[in-house]
Amino acid sequence: MLHLRLITPADRTDDVVRLIEKTVGTTHLVVLPGVARNPAGDVVLCDVAREAGDELLAGLRKLDLDRTGSIAVENIDLSLSRRADKAEAEAPGEGADAVLWEHLTEATHEESTLSVTYVAFLTLATMIAACGVVLDNAILIVGAMAVGPEFGPLAGICTAIVQRAPRLALRSLVALLAGFAAAMAVTAGFSLFMDAVGLFSKAQLEADRPNTGFIYAPDWFSFVVAVLAGAAGMLSLTSAKSGALVGVAISVTTVPAAANAAVALIYSDTTQAGRSTQQLLLNLLGIVLAGTLTLTAQKVFWRGQRRRRRRREQQGHGA
Repeated sequence: MLHLRLITPADRTDDVVRLIEKTVGTTHLVVLPGVARNPAGDVVLCDVAREAGDELLAGLRKLDLDRTGSIAVENIDLSLSRRADKAEAEAPGEGADAVLWEHLTEATHEESTLSVTYVAFLTLATMIAACGVVLDNAILIVGAMAVGPEFGPLAGICTAIVQRAPRLALRSLVALLAGFAAAMAVTAGFSLFMDAVGLFSKAQLEADRPNTGFIYAPDWFSFVVAVLAGAAGMLSLTSAKSGALVGVAISVTTVPAAANAAVALIYSDTTQAGRSTQQLLLNLLGIVLAGTLTLTAQKVFWRGQRRRRRRREQQGHGA
């Protein structure tokens, strides 16, 4: 269930209440006239089944409530109420399958913004991966994958394509490209320092690396894994099962490939640098392709669900 807290202008409250009352899957409606001060107006509270949330939010935005008032949405972790159980049973589909497009757009907007924290995490992840590459240490590679925040901008690109949001697409692309460029540049400097103190060497990079050699060996399996990870990542975002994102992060070799390319460049190993870059681009392409197709499929599925529900309602009114 979701909890909505709305601030509505007094002349829009009746329209908002009617919309909530006719939306299947809503309950616990509370209206507090005149209590809001900034902005001034009424406060309307209600709970809605997750699978009905997107339709209700879209209706509220059509009433311009996001401009003239306020819409706040919270997840309800526990609701002991027969009315809530009934609302969830009446709502079409399953809550775990529901996509809140407004929430997804907002979340990917935040995660895909180029910030100091984002660049710092990506840089640290790439530096950890550089250590894993030189030491041929799979544990460090997995750790670097888990730290890397690059799935945020990738999800932003997928969402922007499906929602036709060019600003989100540009913001995500800038964060992705600038983030990786900065991370690789800093990692190259870090590698030079490590070489100067005798901790990195060209011999280690070019030695037999049974645990990390896959990083600069792009093949169809790399693309297949990236596609599967991209689909899983988008499902974890849309279903609010964020724990699955950790598994997605350690499934693809984006950060390790960038690290391997950076280390290879300081030793003028153009072969490894080139093949690592291919691995990086292949993984990015696979994730974006799969994420976009997953969101598109979910959008088509929920449109079908709504059409079927409307037909049933029309048939019920006709009878």
